[in-house]
Amino acid sequence: MANLKEIRNRISSVKSTMQITSAMKMVSAAKLKKAQDAITAMRPYANKLTELLQSLSATLDADSGSKFADQREVNKVLIVAITSNRGLCGAFNSNIIKQANNLINNVYAGKQVDVLSIGKKGNDILSKTNTILENRSDVFDALTFDNVAEIAQKLMDLFEDGSYDKIEIVYNKFKNAATQIIMTEQFLPIVPIESSENVQLDYIFEPSKEEIVEGLIPKSLKTQLFKAIRDSFASEHGARMTAMHKATDNAAELRDSLTLTYNKARQAAITNEILEIVGGAEALNN
Repeated sequence: MANLKEIRNRISSVKSTMQITSAMKMVSAAKLKKAQDAITAMRPYANKLTELLQSLSATLDADSGSKFADQREVNKVLIVAITSNRGLCGAFNSNIIKQANNLINNVYAGKQVDVLSIGKKGNDILSKTNTILENRSDVFDALTFDNVAEIAQKLMDLFEDGSYDKIEIVYNKFKNAATQIIMTEQFLPIVPIESSENVQLDYIFEPSKEEIVEGLIPKSLKTQLFKAIRDSFASEHGARMTAMHKATDNAAELRDSLTLTYNKARQAAITNEILEIVGGAEALNN
C-alpha cells in the first residue's frame, strides 16, 4: 500500500484536475448556448434556400443550366473535413477523421482524393496519410459569413476549372449537447431534387432565369458551407461540455476512492502506533 504522503499527493492532483475540467465544462456550456442559438436560427433559412436551389436546378435545361450542376465522371474528389482546433471533446474529431478515411479508402478507392481541412486536429492526423490541399483552421478565429464565403468561393473555382469532379463536406451536425450526427454532404455538383411523384415545377422568373441562377447558386453554396461549419462549431462545444462533465464525475469518484484509501491507511498507522505504545508499556511493567 502506498504511504500517506503519496496518497495525499494523488488526492491533491485529482482535485486540481477536477477544477480544470469543471472550469472547461462551464466555459463550453456558455459558448454552446450562443452557438446553439446561432445554428438554430440559421437552419430554416439555409434548408429552404437549399431546397429552392435543388428545385430550380431540376427545371434548368442544358442551355441555361449552371456550371455548378455539371455532372461529370468522378475521377478527382475533394473532401472538406471540418474538425476543431482544440481537443478534449471526446470522439468529436476522431469520428470525422474516420469518416474521411472511409471515403478515401473505400468509397473513392482508386481515385484521386485530396482533403481541404478546416480545423487543426483534422489536419494534424489526415496530413500524415493524405494530400492536404489547404488547411483553413484560421476560420475559427473569426467565424463570420465573409470568411467562410471566401473558402466556398475557392471550392467553386476548383470545381469550375475542372480541378475536381466532386466535392463533399464531412462534419458533425448538432442535435443536442450529448449527440452529434456525422454528416457527409455533396457540395458540388449540385444535387437536383428527386421527386418520386414526378411533380412538374413551374416557375415564373423575374429577372431572367440565367440571372437568378448566377446570383442564387453561389449564395446558396456559401450558406451551405457556413451552416456546416456553424453546426460543427456548436457540436464541438456540446461534445466538450459532455466530455468534461464525465471527466469531472470520474475525477470525483477517484478522489473519493483515494480519500477512503487514505483514511484506511491512516487508521492502520494509528492502530500500529497504539499497539507499539501498549507493547512498550507492557514491557516496562514486566
